[in-house]
Formats: sequence, C-alpha cells, structure tokens
Amino acid sequence: MSGMPAAGKSTVTGLAARLLPRAARIKADDVNEMILSGRVWRLGEPVNEARRQAELCDRNLCGLANNFIDSGFTVLIDQLVTDLAELEFLVGLLAPRPVRLVTLAPTVEVCQQRNATREVSERWEFDGYHKLEADLRRDFSDVGWWFDTSALTPEATAQQLVTEAAHRALLK
Repeated sequence: MSGMPAAGKSTVTGLAARLLPRAARIKADDVNEMILSGRVWRLGEPVNEARRQAELCDRNLCGLANNFIDSGFTVLIDQLVTDLAELEFLVGLLAPRPVRLVTLAPTVEVCQQRNATREVSERWEFDGYHKLEADLRRDFSDVGWWFDTSALTPEATAQQLVTEAAHRALLK
C-alpha cells in the first residue's frame, strides 16, 4: 500500500488486515522509528542519507514480510513507494512471492485536510503534495491499482481493498 502522506495507508491497512483471517501489517514508519539518532525521512535532506535509509527500510520491510508470508499470513505493507526503481527493488526482495500494489490516491486537498485533523503528534509538516502527486501519478497510475479514495470512508476503503485487490492490484 502506497500513497502520499495522509492518504490513509496506516488506517486502511490496519482495518483491512483485521478483515482477513490471517494478516499482518508492517508500517514503514515503525521500522524507520527504530533509528533513534540520525534518522532522515525518505524525501528529506541530505538526499544521499535519505536514500540509504530508505533502502535499509525497504530491506527490513521485505525481510519481515517474507517471514510472515512464509508462515501463512497475508501481509499489508504500509509504505510510500517513491518511484518505479524502488518498486522493482521491493518486488525483487519479495520474490518469488506474488506482489500487489495499491496506491491510495485521494486528492491533494483531501490529504491536506486529513493531515490537518490528525492529532498534533501525528501530523506531517509537508509542503510537497502537488509535486509528489504528479510524480506518483506519472509512475504508478497504470501500475497495480490506482485507487482514488477521496469520497470513501476508511472502512469502505478497507472493505473494497479486501474484496478487489487480488484481481485489481496484481503486478504483471
């Protein structure tokens, strides 16, 4: 599950995982927060360190996912996938297991409104929504499932995800 900050990734993956008989959610934010000193957000500065930590996060996410998958769980990874090269890297780390990509794609205005209504400790200070949306749309609008959830509740989004992702989000 990918998407912009405040697209609903964490909320929806948590709800969807609870609708499945055996499922685990792995949040990139939780993995990144294991770094207690020197952490850099994947779109942050310095860029080289942000890339290095993003790759480390991807390796850790996929290692955990593989362990859960190999033990019979459906895994929902909550992660902002920034470009096709990163997606290819993730798919390679998860191989030979099948991978589906769902990009939650509410409008920028919806993401900003959702972010503004979060608890202060959960808000993102991010002013790059329009550029990020353009980049994500360019790379992912025809890869996996580009899912505009602007008018859906988190519960409706999770239900639709569980019922439709198997056939709409499979990577070819």
